[in-house]
Amino acid sequence: MIMPRSPKTTSGVPPWGVFPAAAPSLLKDLPILIAGLALFYGLLTFAHYGVGPVNTQAEIHLYPGALPKYALFSVVRIAIAYLLSLAFTLVYGYLAAYNPKAERIMVPLLDILQSIPVLSFLPPVMMAMIGLFPHSQLGAELGCILLILTGQVWNMTFSFYSSLKNIPRDLHEAAEIYQLNWWQRLWQMEIPYAAIGLIWNSIMSVAGAWFFLMACEMFVLGNRDMRLPGLGSYLQTAANAGDTRAIAWGVGLMVAIIVLIDQVVWRPVIVWADKFKFEQVEAAVPPRSPILDLLRHSKIIPFAARVSIKPAREALNLYFAKAGTKSKVLPRKSPFTPWAWRALMLAGLVAIAYAVVRMGQMLVALSGPEIRGIIQGAAATFLRVEGTLVLAGLWTIPVGVFVGMRAKLSALVQPLAQIAASVPATALFPIVLLILIRVGGGMGIGSMALLLLGTQWYLLFNVIAGASAIPTDLKEVCGVFRLGNLERWRKLFLPAIFPYLITGFITASGGAWNASIVAEYFHFQGKTLSTVGLGAVISHATDTGNFRVLLAATICMAAMVVTLNRLVWRRLYALASTKFKLET
Repeated sequence: MIMPRSPKTTSGVPPWGVFPAAAPSLLKDLPILIAGLALFYGLLTFAHYGVGPVNTQAEIHLYPGALPKYALFSVVRIAIAYLLSLAFTLVYGYLAAYNPKAERIMVPLLDILQSIPVLSFLPPVMMAMIGLFPHSQLGAELGCILLILTGQVWNMTFSFYSSLKNIPRDLHEAAEIYQLNWWQRLWQMEIPYAAIGLIWNSIMSVAGAWFFLMACEMFVLGNRDMRLPGLGSYLQTAANAGDTRAIAWGVGLMVAIIVLIDQVVWRPVIVWADKFKFEQVEAAVPPRSPILDLLRHSKIIPFAARVSIKPAREALNLYFAKAGTKSKVLPRKSPFTPWAWRALMLAGLVAIAYAVVRMGQMLVALSGPEIRGIIQGAAATFLRVEGTLVLAGLWTIPVGVFVGMRAKLSALVQPLAQIAASVPATALFPIVLLILIRVGGGMGIGSMALLLLGTQWYLLFNVIAGASAIPTDLKEVCGVFRLGNLERWRKLFLPAIFPYLITGFITASGGAWNASIVAEYFHFQGKTLSTVGLGAVISHATDTGNFRVLLAATICMAAMVVTLNRLVWRRLYALASTKFKLET
């Protein structure tokens, strides 16, 4: 009996023999394709809404079916704000770290900017954006995104600046030996060295964006009630209505989104950045990420990088290499400021002088009770902030070191801490207030508890980043010499995390002053709950449209934060960059 021959292709390979080899690769790339399409659809939906007509008083529905759309809009706003924050961080931190003349201006300016509350940025930002786009929703959206940016960019910039100031001397010497230009140094030495601290501060920044989302998406400016559809406005509307079920739905979805972003974005990035740890011995238990493994085995990602990223990177490398060669061959001429540049500087000085005069006129109009209220509020908030920093440091330093030294525990604690840092204080306020009423207490204790909720995470994430960056060989040396726990803390842990700890305290201090606007003044069930404090003064002035009090309170807050930073934290920064720099 003759058996029929199997059909074959022209190459002699059975047609069904092709599918088993291609199917695994296709299945591996299928989640990436779905995620890419979902991302494209989300951006398209948000763009279609953004170019639509003005609707700054959108009706916020509290039924659960409206939550997916609101969550999409909030996530897109936070993502855009983060990308803008990252670009600002790289440019601002680099200039401040390597230009001594600019550093004397840029670092104090950064202190001032991070001390200004989100609500103080609100009137000029929203008016400017709506004025630029009066007939489109884009103006209000850009204003909201910039407000979110002001709540998350400063600690990232401080972290990158601090890392650049603490790069070991031998790395700089190696870069000079290999004659790297500034572009090569940036991507091959400076960003890799700063990656761990920048990533952990990015996590904290996004958590801070969720924290202030309610104030950015729904706010009152004088007699104008402005709101944008989003998860923050949903939670604020639910809190105003006292709808605990809607609050539970909103917080539950927020937690789910935070966990998803942690597993899809932050965990892979943390595992990827572990290779930049400054050490000579590899960790015994390196961190792992299933998502990163999936991306590494993908065939679409390398193809897309080959087509788009690699040519752009090579073109930039070639351009800056040629520019560096020309600058070495051709002597630079003495700089001469053109008249156009001088005219621009003169116009800027005139604008600043005009602004100072206008602010002076507004401040002169302050009444005696308003001045006394600002001074009393400043003293009360100062005591709350400093007490909060002490309480936060007592538990975050030991816990952060313990977690950061253990990769598996860090992978478990990171999303939990991110969730706790991201839940808005105003969403938790009804629960906290009810507990305090039952045990005995009021808005004074409640505001300090909420300050702690919004501040302690800056310290925790920076301490975890510092402990995670401790080289494995130094840990093994402690084991070889059999150092006890006290000696390890004195000779390894505290010196190693000191630069990160100072960055954490600076950003936590600014975050505490900023969080006072939601901790000391709160709308709940048609009532306004407040306590004596500078944050309450700013929030009340924003509600009533009293711009002279808003300006005076903001200047007072900025002056106090800058003074404290210059007298205390800057000196500790200098100590960290000299005595506690990790180098050979």
